[in-house]
Amino acid sequence: MLRIRSLLLPVAVLGFAAPLSAQQAPAATDEARYQQPISIQYFRATDKRGINVFETPKDAGVAYDGFRLQWGAAFTQQFQGLRHENTADSVPSAPGGTNNVNRLMTIGNGFNNAVANLYMHAQLAPGIRVQLTTYLSSRHHPETWVKDGFLQVDESPLDVPLFHSIMKYTTLKVGHFQVNYGDFQFRRTDNGNAMYNPLVGNALMDAFTTEIGTEVVVQRNGLLAVVAATGGEIRGQVVRPDDRAPAYIAKLGMDRQINDDLRVRLTGSYRTTAKSLSNSIYSGDRAGSRYYYVLENSTATEAAQFTSGRINPGFTNKSTGFMINPFVKFHGAEFFGMYERAKGSAAAETSDREVTQLMAEGLFRFGTNENLYIAGRWNNVSGNLGATAPDADVGRLNFGGGWFVTPSLLMKLEYVMQEYDGFVATNIRNGGKFNGFMIEGVLAF
Repeated sequence: MLRIRSLLLPVAVLGFAAPLSAQQAPAATDEARYQQPISIQYFRATDKRGINVFETPKDAGVAYDGFRLQWGAAFTQQFQGLRHENTADSVPSAPGGTNNVNRLMTIGNGFNNAVANLYMHAQLAPGIRVQLTTYLSSRHHPETWVKDGFLQVDESPLDVPLFHSIMKYTTLKVGHFQVNYGDFQFRRTDNGNAMYNPLVGNALMDAFTTEIGTEVVVQRNGLLAVVAATGGEIRGQVVRPDDRAPAYIAKLGMDRQINDDLRVRLTGSYRTTAKSLSNSIYSGDRAGSRYYYVLENSTATEAAQFTSGRINPGFTNKSTGFMINPFVKFHGAEFFGMYERAKGSAAAETSDREVTQLMAEGLFRFGTNENLYIAGRWNNVSGNLGATAPDADVGRLNFGGGWFVTPSLLMKLEYVMQEYDGFVATNIRNGGKFNGFMIEGVLAF
């Protein structure tokens, strides 16, 4: 029922938004005094200015006037009020034991631990910059560790007319970076930075990882093409080379501002890797889920069971996936969608399994400079998740809203409900469901 009824929510949000948007155009007020000045070229801002920015633009943004170093940070804190239940059979942790591994953790209202990111950007030369992102704290890793570090080139360092012509439309990225598969990875919460996500949770099947490699992006007249090759795993490795193969990513699309009121974007993405020891496209977020302990057993810890509420298809050996993402913004109304189909297998499996993910998200931004919004998202994953759920069907519905107190400070309120179908009776997610509210504060600059 959650799957069918929740289809109506994004339609209702957009239907409400369309007539209101013409009446409530945002007032032209100057927010610059609240924002950190940007000194880095070809840059996506960490604060409100970065919302609905996907690939970094081919507009330098600021003039080059020598070496520049810019620091930024993002902090996020939630108050959680969720409840969960299941119908799984009692399964002892050991033969003859009395501890039931399917007994859920008792959870109640309370604060989750705060998480934080630190950003360092260095402008080395015209159109050449370095980015380093560090997770100061996260659910999975309380210690500080590096998320990514890469070199981005948007202008030729050589004064050759042909190279200048090529780089006018081309971006080259080299290093350890977030792979450009799909468009939701530009909207999702990234540990301490939840500024781009209008709601609290990420996608059910979260296609996000960082890998070492090279990416080329071409943008011209609203058309977009991406090709990339990476090592296919989060970590660089040289051992067991016969068990590894590169991952290849491609994306084609268009992103056009039709007029002052209407923007339309449509992309299709593809990623494949033939073999891997730890293919992590659906497990690469080492920061962790926002929904702490949901559908976890009574011995769980927030660090070890850090993916609560997510669906990982377990394609650890090989996988191939494609994703289609439409995005439309008309006045204050927005729609974002996802159709994803993926297949793959774990190391011990002899044949591929297939999984499908659907998403529909509707928003309406209003008020001065669109500082207020309401939002709803429906998300569903169905398919073969292996022996524990050969015919799984998991649905999630989120709705809520937010207030930008300043361009760097966002407050959110969300209600979420999620249901699990198709899991065997001995799996803890059999008959599983959770629901409740989340309050989240985000500070990013």
